[in-house]
Formats: sequence, structure tokens, C-alpha cells
Amino acid sequence: MDKHLVNDIKHISLSLFNKNFFGVFHGSISARISAHGFIINTKETILDEVTEASLVRLDCHKRDYRWSMANADVHIHEHIYEMIPNAKYISYTMPPYATAYSLKHGKVSPKDYFGKKVLGEVIVYDPKNIDDWLERAPYEIPRFFQEHNTHLLLIKGFGLISYDRDITEMAKKISILENSCRLLALSANL
Repeated sequence: MDKHLVNDIKHISLSLFNKNFFGVFHGSISARISAHGFIINTKETILDEVTEASLVRLDCHKRDYRWSMANADVHIHEHIYEMIPNAKYISYTMPPYATAYSLKHGKVSPKDYFGKKVLGEVIVYDPKNIDDWLERAPYEIPRFFQEHNTHLLLIKGFGLISYDRDITEMAKKISILENSCRLLALSANL
């Protein structure tokens, strides 16, 4: 694997973990490496210590044993890469304030400067029936991205799926959304 790419994923993953956007065995991060290939963390990865050994290389046209080693979110990542050609990096995080905010609101309308300037309004997607959400997610999430001009999908009670061409930009947008939701929550009590 490309050492530079692994180091980028390692650095961003640690930052997201330290911000409590990833849990110990909760969350995923991936990078496209070819038209039909990507790397993603394995299901055993603790996302504060990503190494080359904790990433698995997958080919969308060749299902082999490595697919069973990949994180449970692998099919969400696969379908986003297939349907969104400009997706280079994808992450599934569960930022606490943004996820909590999604439980009671249909959209996030940031009141802070960076939230307004960088993100604008963020739609909260309601998956409705959560019993079959994990089977529908790999298809509904890429469709949402195709239908809306956004790189962030905040899913009610589930978390945040994001993609970008630049891994640092992706992490920045996740952090800005979380900060905006935190400020909205704190200001509600004033």
C-alpha cells in the first residue's frame, strides 16, 4: 500500500478518534486506490491506531476472502465509490452532538460563522424503519449524495457519512458540523 496514503488515513483517523467521532470498534474510514479498488479498515481495527496491517485492500469486481475481513460498513463505502466518481475518501463517524441533534431535528441550520460559511444547511436523513436500515443503507446513502449537492449525510440516530476528494477537508467538515451542533445545543439553554 502507498505509505503516504496510509499515513494520511492514520493521522486523520487518530484525530477523529480523539474527538470522540469514532468509538473503539465503531466507525470506518476508506480511500479509493483505483477505479474499482479501495482500502478500508478491518472489523478488528481500533481507529486510534491505524496501521497498514489494519487496512484491507478490496476490488469491487473481485469478491475474495478479504471482504470478510473488512469493516461492517464496507458495502456502504463500495456503493458510494461506484456511484460517486469524485469520492476519494469516505468515513462513517458518530459525532455525539451532531448525532444527538439529529434525533430531534430535520435539518441543521448553523448559527456560527464557520458552520454557515462552510456548510450552510445540513439535511438530517430519517431512515424511518431502523429494522432493515443496514440492508438499505448501501443503496439509499449514495442515492442521497447523487440527489443533493453535499458531501455530508447526517442520518437520524445513526451518525454521519461523509466523503471528499481531500481527507483533511472531509475531517474539517465533520468537525465544523459537530461544533455547530454543539453550539446550537449549548445556546438552547441560554
